[in-house]
Amino acid sequence: MGRWGSNTHNLLKQTAMELYLEHGFTQTTVAEIAERAGLTERTFFRHFADKREVLFGGSSLLQELIIGVIETAPKTASPINAVTAGLEDAGKWFQTNPERSRKRQTIIDSNPELQARELSKLATLASAIADALRKRGVADPMASLTAEVGIVIFRTAFERLIHETNQPNWSQLVRQSLKELKAVIAGK
Repeated sequence: MGRWGSNTHNLLKQTAMELYLEHGFTQTTVAEIAERAGLTERTFFRHFADKREVLFGGSSLLQELIIGVIETAPKTASPINAVTAGLEDAGKWFQTNPERSRKRQTIIDSNPELQARELSKLATLASAIADALRKRGVADPMASLTAEVGIVIFRTAFERLIHETNQPNWSQLVRQSLKELKAVIAGK
């Protein structure tokens, strides 16, 4: 990050989220974010393409983590087990700072544009998961169906993570969501 310091990215992210919570996403400008952080707008744009990327910039990393585990899962792993292993591994990222995840989701839930962006990112993730499964030899429609089921498991576990106050374990949330989904399918 050169002369702007290694913590500038995190400072801008934290400042932006504070302002989004205080004034709303739409009402907050990049100029306000930069000013409160004691930086320039130009510095903001060195770190983020736009103010939405404060909230969605980690999507590619999340996808890489999940896909990496799916691709390296044992060949004997079932498609759903490979996907849930990827979800569990990527969840370590959420587990480190559930309060940030709660704040982020509050901001997204308050803005239809951000909700649409979140759905788009999840659709992109589902597509990447399906592609990874196809590379493992899983044919369609099984690859696409398993990927979509993985997104349902992810969303259910994430909702639990941000709404439970007792610091739930991400891996347990993923496994519990899968178990409950299997019970629904079995008609229990």
